[in-house]
Amino acid sequence: MGETSTKPYLIRALHEWCTDNGYTPYITVQVDAHTLVPMAHVRDGQITLNVGTLATNKLVLGNEFIEFQARFSGVTENVMVPITAVSAIYARETGAGMGFEVQPYEPSATEGEGSPAEPALADDADGDGPDDDEPKRPRLTIVK
Repeated sequence: MGETSTKPYLIRALHEWCTDNGYTPYITVQVDAHTLVPMAHVRDGQITLNVGTLATNKLVLGNEFIEFQARFSGVTENVMVPITAVSAIYARETGAGMGFEVQPYEPSATEGEGSPAEPALADDADGDGPDDDEPKRPRLTIVK
């Protein structure tokens, strides 16, 4: 069994830090076939989402997915984002936060019944993904 990624823990920690300091936590997400977001708000393959407690309903910052409901243009939408697709979390007011390497989503070996269903939005038919032969190591940077 492989080691658990630190990424979901860092996202939860920075979300808590933003909330404790009265800041609004935002995440930037690279949209792919496993990402369930309102596509009308996607720009250049990315979407930035307010994940503050006042903007979301039923927010779950899990180890595999971030899930919540939010209103977009007055319509309530379900949002489900793989942790691997999150490229940054930061405070809207200050820009303080952290950036992450985006990796392709791969369901965990423990994922099964009772796990969130994978949304299927689009096929990545361009085949220009990263080389799967190289080991993936997350690189963290500060987003200012």
